[in-house]
Amino acid sequence: MIRFVPLKLATFLFILIAVSGQTRAAEIKAFFPGAMRPALAELIPQFEKASGHKVVITYGSVGAILNRLKKGEAADLVVVSDGPLADLIRQRTISPDGHATVAMMGIGVFMRKSAVKPDISSADAFKKALLSAKSIVYKDPAVGDSSAIFASGLIERLGIAAEMKPKTKVVPPTDCINTVVKGDAEIGFDQMSNVVADSRVEPIGILPPGIQHYTNYAGGVVMESKQKEAAKALIDFLRSSTSQAVMKQKGFEPL
Repeated sequence: MIRFVPLKLATFLFILIAVSGQTRAAEIKAFFPGAMRPALAELIPQFEKASGHKVVITYGSVGAILNRLKKGEAADLVVVSDGPLADLIRQRTISPDGHATVAMMGIGVFMRKSAVKPDISSADAFKKALLSAKSIVYKDPAVGDSSAIFASGLIERLGIAAEMKPKTKVVPPTDCINTVVKGDAEIGFDQMSNVVADSRVEPIGILPPGIQHYTNYAGGVVMESKQKEAAKALIDFLRSSTSQAVMKQKGFEPL
């Protein structure tokens, strides 16, 4: 994972406007994980206005993005978790220059609005909360969603897989929050940005220290892209301090 000190947005925008005055406006085709959608809905219009570039985004799970690339679908910028991005660099799909972490996300735990929140401040308290719950839900790990893969393994690591199996629901990504809203599950797991963005549910909090899993989303420029400079500018913009402040409001952790 690569870390740089985020630029002040005003400084970044000055540089961006100066550069954009020397280059033609570009259309950037970008693949982003679905967990970043709420933040990007606010940030991308700012980038487009300042740079003159247009960004066309395809959202999906990390697994779905990797499948698109494997099938040869064209893109200029790819954002996935840092492990897969390193693999893409080794495979020479992504340029080794200019890649960087743009967002960090923890796993959130949520319930219906007005539900009585259990204590999840420690691993033991969290384990007790799960055992006391009537039912839990998380996304199907088969789709390649990082939160789903982690949640399924966490139950095993806590040593309560047998007790939890009869009351665990595994659902498609779009059904996870809906399952809690409808009352078909008491506790749900998802990336915190998805939880914060949906007013129908209420976060209990992120997983406690010791069992929390942070996904580092890293962006890289596709080797075959004809819009390399514009794609790099978008990576820098997402790392700016003001962009990171927006992401924090949307449930992300500071870089």
